[in-house]
Amino acid sequence: MKILMFGRGVIAVAYGWALERAGYEIEFYVRPGRAAKYGKTVDLELLDARRRLRGRPVTEKWPVCYRESLEPDHDFDLIVVSVQHYGFAEAVSFLAPRVGKATLLVFNNLWVEPLAAVDALPASQVAWGFPGAGGGFGDDGVLRAALLPVVFFGTLGGPPTEREQAVRTAFRQAGFKTRENADFRGWLSIHFIQNAGLHTQSLKLGSLAELAGKPRNVREAILATRELLPLAEARGVDLRRHRSDVLPFTAPVWLTAPVLTWLFGHFPPMRTVMRAHANPEELRAVCRDTLAEAHRLGVSVPRLEAAEPYFAAERNI
Repeated sequence: MKILMFGRGVIAVAYGWALERAGYEIEFYVRPGRAAKYGKTVDLELLDARRRLRGRPVTEKWPVCYRESLEPDHDFDLIVVSVQHYGFAEAVSFLAPRVGKATLLVFNNLWVEPLAAVDALPASQVAWGFPGAGGGFGDDGVLRAALLPVVFFGTLGGPPTEREQAVRTAFRQAGFKTRENADFRGWLSIHFIQNAGLHTQSLKLGSLAELAGKPRNVREAILATRELLPLAEARGVDLRRHRSDVLPFTAPVWLTAPVLTWLFGHFPPMRTVMRAHANPEELRAVCRDTLAEAHRLGVSVPRLEAAEPYFAAERNI
């Protein structure tokens, strides 16, 4: 299988590296002029937790192949798109006339309606997934990230198609466990509001890493997420279909807050993700868009509203 990673972001590089190690041919699409800027290798400091729960450190210079153009008659079998949710429409606009015969894996956060988001793409060629990884590029250009053992996949109803099964097989062959959800629209909404609840506190503290060792702030993040669950329901999500995903936010907070605080501070892959994250604007945008939707649907979200000074657009001007 020949795979094109769209862009050179954290997720594209981390999973591109893992898929290449499994024998797949990997290239990166980057904007014109970026290949020379990036150079021929990527400096990696990964914590690879696919086979070892606490992770295996990987440090290397990884030789990569870039392309700055994409014609419709390309020979890629799979295009992996993982961009910030606010950049997804631009990515689809570029790829729609260029997807060719490839399967396109949507591999990132979305807050807009999934079917509307991919309306310009051939519906039969779209697959849905979400990474279990994170991190960031430092000022020194090094990617510091963690690869977790699970990758999330799903459909918008019905069983996976043959194309979608082929995508899952590729990730399994790269050593990842896959988790399936037949209501991926609902799963994406829940994941998005979980992020918004978490970032009411991470933005207040100044970074994700600061949440480690602060059970009071973690407690507030849990309660903020709990307040956002009715917003998911207002969007038509049946929370009963996602009990395991919402359990950390519906269970007694005196029980879940210490557990999450410990994970943030002591579980190496999670600690790596939180320490290395380097895009605060992404966190602010998640909160802004969630609050706008709550206002549109008339859902009360007092904790998110109280955190607005930390993510309001005018703060960044």
